[in-house]
Amino acid sequence: MSDRSQRGDPVSATGGFDRPEVAAAYAEAPLFAAGEDLELLVQAAALTGTERVLDLGTAAGHVALALAPGAALVAGLDPARAMLREARRLAGERGAANVAPVAGAADPLPFRDASLDLVACRYAAHHFPDLPGALWEIARVLRPGGRLLVVDTIAPEDPALDAFINEVETLRDPTHAHDYRLSEWAAALAGFGLRYELLARWDLPLDFAAWVARVGTPPDDIARLAALFDAAPPAAVAAFRIAPPPARAFALPVALLAGTLRRGG
Repeated sequence: MSDRSQRGDPVSATGGFDRPEVAAAYAEAPLFAAGEDLELLVQAAALTGTERVLDLGTAAGHVALALAPGAALVAGLDPARAMLREARRLAGERGAANVAPVAGAADPLPFRDASLDLVACRYAAHHFPDLPGALWEIARVLRPGGRLLVVDTIAPEDPALDAFINEVETLRDPTHAHDYRLSEWAAALAGFGLRYELLARWDLPLDFAAWVARVGTPPDDIARLAALFDAAPPAAVAAFRIAPPPARAFALPVALLAGTLRRGG
């Protein structure tokens, strides 16, 4: 593994995510509360009832709750306390006694070395400003043979398209750090003893108005985002399926990927 000093805090400032109204919106949003990708993640986890699991960046706890029926214990870690209140509420409503929401950032993770069987991270990794730092901690807490499952938006390999979508994402939400390319994921996982596997890839259609409303993007930034989309070059229009007004919609590339910690470290 790389030297410990390379790590950084993989969870950025909570920003608007600690506002009760934003947390409540995340608890109810179909994008997070349900979806085929959530089912794919549960299937990929293939839990047997004995596993100790971490849902990293749990937000309102949807992944933790989806994995709970097949696990011994699921800890949901998030720095936004408003999100954790929603996670506790939902866990209580569903009688998920083995779900434990935990307040905190991901560096350092509050778990012992080699203590977890699975780390799941859904639509949160793009908030990691230091991907190697996050993976250092994840590899530390996973047992040999343990797995990391990630569902997240990804950047195209083309540098111009990468720059375009990350500019868009950061303007919409300043807590966004980076949509990583699949090549970046593969290289980073390998650097920490995790065997990379791409399990699925798809495009996530998004309505522009709902997308900015969900995180409370300020009006001036919404106007700047609209201008960026309207002036997008043809390659970006095609890559992100940008629809002009009045529809104003687009799609983000998403992947489900896995990293398995090689036995022997």
